[in-house]
Order: sequence, then C-alpha cells, then structure tokens
Amino acid sequence: MTTANDISNRIMEAVMAQKLAPGSRLGEQQLAMLFDCSRTIVREALTRLAARGIVTVSARRGWYVIEPSEDEAREAFEARRVIETGLIRTTTRVDKPAIKRLKSHLQREKAAIAGADVGARSFLLGDFHVCLAECLGHKLLAGMLRDLTARTMLVAALYQSTHDARASCADHADIVDALEAGDTERAIELMLQHIGQVETVGAVDHQAHGALFVVLHQVGDGLREVRIGHVRHGDQEVMREVGSRGFHGAHFTRFVRLLWALRGLGEA
Repeated sequence: MTTANDISNRIMEAVMAQKLAPGSRLGEQQLAMLFDCSRTIVREALTRLAARGIVTVSARRGWYVIEPSEDEAREAFEARRVIETGLIRTTTRVDKPAIKRLKSHLQREKAAIAGADVGARSFLLGDFHVCLAECLGHKLLAGMLRDLTARTMLVAALYQSTHDARASCADHADIVDALEAGDTERAIELMLQHIGQVETVGAVDHQAHGALFVVLHQVGDGLREVRIGHVRHGDQEVMREVGSRGFHGAHFTRFVRLLWALRGLGEA
C-alpha cells in the first residue's frame, strides 16, 4: 500500500534528478491515480514537502514545486556551506567502511555520467552530499542536507549554467581522498570550492525541462511505462483509465509529465 512517505520520497528524488522543474504543477487527482491511493494520502505527502520547503500551495494554482528567488538561492547555498564544512570540521576520523561506501557512490556517479540517464546522474551528484553526512555519522543533518540539496537543484534549474558533471564528480573524489588521508582542512577547502563552483550564476538551460522524459509508474506489483506515440504492452489499461478520469488535452499533458518526472531513481 502506498504511503505518504513513499510519495514524498519519490517527489524528492525527481526534484534532485532535475526531472521536476521549478513551478511544476502537482495535481492531487493525478498523483492519486499514479500511486493508486487516496487524495488524502497525496495531500499528506504534499503537506510534508511544503513544511520542508520543497513545494507550496495557492488557491489559484494548487500544489506546485517552489521557484526559489535569488535571495533564497543564496541562503540555501550558504546553509550548505555552514552544515557541510561543520560536518567535516567536527570529524576526527573517517573509518574504512565509510570510505568504502563513499568510493562506491563515486563509482555509481562515474557510471551514470558515462551513461545516458541524465536524471540518475543529477540525482547521484546531489545525493553524494547526503551520503557524506551519513558516513560521517550525522543522520539528522543528512535529512536537512537532502532538503537543501533538493532546493539548490531547483536553483540550478532557474539560475545556473550547467555545472560540468565530470568536474563535480572529480570534486567529490578529491574530497573523499582528503578525508581518507585525514586532511580535514584540505577537505573543508575543497568542499567550499565545490559549493562555490556549483553556485556560480550563469545562463539557464531550459532545454532539459522542455523535453518530456519516460517515467516508470509503480502499480501494484508491476511497472508500467508510458511514451508519447508509443504504448507498450500492458499500458492500454493505464491509457483507458486516463481517459475515464477525464485527463484530456492540458490535463493529459500534465499527467504524462508527472509520469515522466516521478521515476523511481532511488530504487536502483
């Protein structure tokens, strides 16, 4: 049975993967249909995300992903600087299992960069900072960093030029090397440089958000996939249900965008 936590986690993953653009509508009825649950559960999930500063609601627009202002962008990055450098500064030693986990994460980053899944790449690059906090023994702050990282992903979609993924992965590797060597000051210096580079304001690349991406929809025990112009075996039922719920025209487009955006990135 789908829970509010399942829905909020999936939306967070989509935001971190930059598959949900700032300002994206999150219709209660559409989400209830996607997750095969009641609108009450959907509303609970969205309310939780609103409290975390990821979505907001208005009488006119309903629920939608936040669109951070430039001031909010600066605040989010500054908060990350304080938290992430503080985590490293208070760390006396990083044990071998933690280093092994961080290096495994780096390998997944490199594999995603070499592949064609831009969403997985974005998610893993952002999730590195959450993984680092967990490896340093700060699970509570890891949750805070997950929210801040998601917000800075939205900032990047609005205000930043695309930060080279390979350079970002290389930054992460250098930070892990410094931690493994016990050089805390070097790790702090590298983290500050890394966050500063990601924060750099430049041209906005809207192309990735203008395209529609395929999304896997968890229904019961199986996965259904919807593509514009191509309906796979087993999807006819989904398409009939879309029509029966009155999702036509703009409503249908928003429904399919949600299907594409809420891909189960965290399940890999």
